[in-house]
Formats: sequence, C-alpha cells, structure tokens
Amino acid sequence: MSTASVRTATTADVADIARIQRRTWHVAYTELLDEQALAQLDSTEVEQGWTATVEHPDTEVHLAIEAETIVGYCVAGPGPNEEIAAADGSLPEDADTVGLIGGLLVEPRWGRRGHGGRLLATAAQWLRQQDITRGVTWVAQSDSATLDFFRRAGWNPDNTVRTLDAGERTIREIRITGTLALELRE
Repeated sequence: MSTASVRTATTADVADIARIQRRTWHVAYTELLDEQALAQLDSTEVEQGWTATVEHPDTEVHLAIEAETIVGYCVAGPGPNEEIAAADGSLPEDADTVGLIGGLLVEPRWGRRGHGGRLLATAAQWLRQQDITRGVTWVAQSDSATLDFFRRAGWNPDNTVRTLDAGERTIREIRITGTLALELRE
C-alpha cells in the first residue's frame, strides 16, 4: 500500500496543480462547462494564475500526495468580503474570522482514498492557526459528490446562491459553511 500525505505547494508544483485541475474538470465537469471553457484550461494563463495563488501571502495551497505523485489540492485563505457576504451585501458578524476554501480537487482516478478529507482537515488546521473559526466554500448545485463530501465533514448550505457565467452555460453554485474543528479520522 502506498503512503499518503499532505504538504504545502511551492511554485515548482504549479504545472501539477494545473494538470489536476485540467484532468478533473474534463472528467467531472463536462456537463457544466462548455468546450471553450475547458479549452481555456490549456492556456499558459492557468499556470500563471496558479503561480499567483501559490505566492499569495494570505493563501495556502495544500497538496495531496500518494507515494510520490501529487493527486489533489486545496486552496485556503481568509474569506474575501464578496465571498462571505449575504445576498444583500451585508457581512456576517464573524466576517473577520471566516475562511474560504477556494477550491478542493482530487483527480478522479485517485478518489475514494481519503485525500479530500486529509486536504480539508489540513486546510482547516492552517486556517485555525490564522485565527479563522469558520469556513465557507462554493459548490455547483449539481455536483452531488462534492456536496456529499462537505456534508460528511459537517458543512451545510447557508441558503446563499450565485450564478456564474461559464461561456455558453451558467453554473448555479450554493455556498456551504461549517466548522474548522475538523480532525482527520485514521
């Protein structure tokens, strides 16, 4: 059996992060995204965006590793006001202590091995070290696998929705929130 771990990303990992995003979106999100949106994942701008994310001082990108292979990632940081505000623009009372899971993906062929749970638990621990007490993330309403994953972690919808323009299609996302008192179950 191979070993699994989580570590912090560096700019040397950007190509692998982009690869995971590209492969996962092509497999898991073909019904949500049109061909033009998927084709944009092959541009150099994607890796440039990942470089900026990895280098951002308030953001931490965690990588799931199996044996020597990077198989998933999780982006975490303080929650920007536009991500945590109510539909009317008002901020919650705990706005200063809300974190954002900006993305959590495990390449489908590496799924069901605990990588997602390890990534979320590690991100939660890092956010708690930043004095963050609660997390939010956005999930496509039709992505039942990801919604189920977060529900198993104790995160639930907070009745906030948004619609994203994805080229020829739109994606309806729901915001889910939960505690950061997550611990990895062995």
